[in-house]
Amino acid sequence: MSALWTSAEIEAATGGKANVAFDATGVTFDSREVGPGDLFVAMPGTVHDGHSFVTQAFASGAAAAVVSQPVDGPHVLVDDVAAALTAMAITARERMKGTVLGVTGSVGKTSTKEALSAALERSRRGPVHKSVKSYNNHTGVPLSLARMPREAVYAVLEMGMNNAGEIAALTRLVRPHVAVVTSIAPAHIENLGSIESIADAKGEIFQGLEPGGTAIIPEDSRQRDRLVRAARDHAERVVTFGLSQDADVTALHAVRSDAGGYLITARLMDSELTYTLSQRGEHWVTNSLAVLAAVEAVGGDIAAAGLALADMGGLKGRGERHKIELENGEALLIDESYNANPASMAATLKSLGVEDAKRRIAVLGPMRELGEHANDLHAGLAEPVLEAKVDHLILINGDMAPLANALGEQIAIDRAATVDEATELLLAMLRDGDAVLVKASNSVGLARLVDRVTEAGVPCST
Repeated sequence: MSALWTSAEIEAATGGKANVAFDATGVTFDSREVGPGDLFVAMPGTVHDGHSFVTQAFASGAAAAVVSQPVDGPHVLVDDVAAALTAMAITARERMKGTVLGVTGSVGKTSTKEALSAALERSRRGPVHKSVKSYNNHTGVPLSLARMPREAVYAVLEMGMNNAGEIAALTRLVRPHVAVVTSIAPAHIENLGSIESIADAKGEIFQGLEPGGTAIIPEDSRQRDRLVRAARDHAERVVTFGLSQDADVTALHAVRSDAGGYLITARLMDSELTYTLSQRGEHWVTNSLAVLAAVEAVGGDIAAAGLALADMGGLKGRGERHKIELENGEALLIDESYNANPASMAATLKSLGVEDAKRRIAVLGPMRELGEHANDLHAGLAEPVLEAKVDHLILINGDMAPLANALGEQIAIDRAATVDEATELLLAMLRDGDAVLVKASNSVGLARLVDRVTEAGVPCST
């Protein structure tokens, strides 16, 4: 592999000093991810200091490390490791001459980022870089930029936030040509106080737009006009997407396909496209429209984007589907364990409701960072649960009590204090023909339940 970074380039970017010359083919700050040729960035942390893992990184094949204290092995010595990573991010962005797309939103930003990357890759014009996992914060975004190949034709970078001002700082690093806001929902409302403040914080992404840039905004959001006002100060063009026929990019027709996804005819800014969407759930129809709006904005191949949307598989923790082999048949588990807020809970419950199943089971844990609104928003899930015709609920943690109280005796409910207890309850009740939805905020740890239950299962593409 060609060098992603040379020691001389790192010195120039950070002002640090290399003890020997070296080349690095990758960058990481997680010692568990280090592979041969990687640059290990020894980030300080509140729990662990990366310097404690430098030896482990070298044992895993690291080419060198960025450190603030001398170590045995090739390294660049800097005053501040976090600042050095940001400096490398700035340099990486400056040397990349391709098109950069930024994605944020309360719901669907990682899924949309993945779908957009796949759509651009299908054009086959050159390398497409993207944020790994959900690396979207003050350390994840600089890392994603530092990993960006200089020859990348496109880069799709995700930006998230917990507080006002955070996306403003990130977008000025990313400097997108196209900025997408997927949705506005009461995620992080504990910190921001109101849905309007959430919209303002997400709208900060437009502040980093390059001259001539495009803002892509959800037409169906109640915060649509607020986002448009924020975008007009920075964008040359504002494009809206959504199911409303007033949107610039909309679905003229969207019908469920035999495979479980959708067959969609979309009206774009300059054309129409009929395509198949492999992903299930009405929210994915909207996500796909945002993807097509972005591809069209950068002059990408719309037809190729449609093919990519047809071929997308499930995303771990975000709708990946597993067949669970049982003694007397099989069940389906839908893994939505990565994160949750009121909008995504309602959307995925709706998807469960259209599953052709003998019995529908939902394993739900609490939604975090809702503050004083938490009880009302958890209780508000009762209507989506009932509309989805859920037969049995397993609720984890006392924070789900408002939902249990709102449902009363309308549905069978089991309560579990821990993820392990919920796992045992689910394993004991699973039978042939069940469809199971698993969803909670990531900090609840429902991925452990998914791993245990799917040990004998296999991912399925339908």
